[in-house]
Amino acid sequence: METIGTALIVLLVVALLLLVWGVATYNGFVRLRNLVQESWRQIDVELHRRHDLIPNLVDAVKGYAAHERGVFDEVTRARAAAASPGTGPAQQAAQENALTQAMGRLFAVAEAYPQLRASENFQQLQVELTNTEDRIAAGRRFYNANVRAINTRVETFPPNIIANMFGFARAEYFEAEDPTVRAVPRVDFGGTPQG
Repeated sequence: METIGTALIVLLVVALLLLVWGVATYNGFVRLRNLVQESWRQIDVELHRRHDLIPNLVDAVKGYAAHERGVFDEVTRARAAAASPGTGPAQQAAQENALTQAMGRLFAVAEAYPQLRASENFQQLQVELTNTEDRIAAGRRFYNANVRAINTRVETFPPNIIANMFGFARAEYFEAEDPTVRAVPRVDFGGTPQG
């Protein structure tokens, strides 16, 4: 009789420990999910700021290069697609990549007009856009770190048992394809090699 009582106590302690672990794991998933959502909202704020700056930049360039209608239309279309609501991080990244490429063509047009580049308004817009891009990059790193944390928890055993039971899923990374970030730097020491 005494061994049954001891076995029952051990069983209750094990069940209680499993319950405490399950609750703690569940709460950890909720915390991570909320961190991912919060960090995405921070990126979203900066993306909206970026989208709001672009029409001003286009207008500044239009004043000098009115004949570049195709570039302006491309930037406008890419901005509209990137600013459309209801997209996930992967689709948003693709749209932002298209916008970044269109903006690169806009800046290439601006390079042909020294008086535009010297314009205080254009310079101020460039500085604001650069600062916004830096904040987006910092936000992307923070967001992706949170995504990595939740994805690791969702995939590892035993927390994946709780993840599957309560529908916690992997989150999408936000990866921008900026060719300037991935480009190999070119080093030129100003001379030609001696042969």
